[in-house]
Amino acid sequence: MEDIRKILDHEFPQFFDSELKDEITKVGTLRTIKEGVHLMDVGQYVKSIPLIVEGRLKIFREDEEGNELFLYYLHHGEACAISLVCTINDKISQVRAVAMEETTIITIPIENMDRFMMNYRSWYQFVVHTYGMRLNEMLHTIDSIAFMKMDERLLAYLEKTAEVSGSQTINDTHQNIATELNTSREVISRLLKQMERKGLVKLSRNHIEVLT
Repeated sequence: MEDIRKILDHEFPQFFDSELKDEITKVGTLRTIKEGVHLMDVGQYVKSIPLIVEGRLKIFREDEEGNELFLYYLHHGEACAISLVCTINDKISQVRAVAMEETTIITIPIENMDRFMMNYRSWYQFVVHTYGMRLNEMLHTIDSIAFMKMDERLLAYLEKTAEVSGSQTINDTHQNIATELNTSREVISRLLKQMERKGLVKLSRNHIEVLT
């Protein structure tokens, strides 16, 4: 419990007041999620809210045919707005959350949500802040699909991935990137070659160095 309180003080200092931190410390559980593990999946009921302490989660949307579309990243000091919506409305998840590296989270059981919303203004403000951030992320995704060419979407995706990971080198396959952008591997490979000729990226096997 002492570890959870210290983590809240360090990672969420701007959001939670002291009484709320005490409450989260009492009911929260510290968990470590291995890389590649699905923390939340499409069709599941959400039973707890994850607060990201360390690491990264990637949030995907899936259509009826199983095709995925990358929506946004979650990293330390954040929570998933969609999981908050699901717990408040007792609905199943419409997204998939996957750990992109070993990720540490604090899970808060959903039975605490109503009480937190009614009793702690700092929790209400955190939820509103989280909704706002995620809405902006999803609007950006919608805009990129509707108004940007695929080469522009790809470059924006690479730059965002580099920013979130803190490294200009992205370790991923062309197929994975194509899946997340809902296009073909051939299209991604062709566009990356064009970007390399323009000096925007440097390519090697399963590695993309962003030069912008």
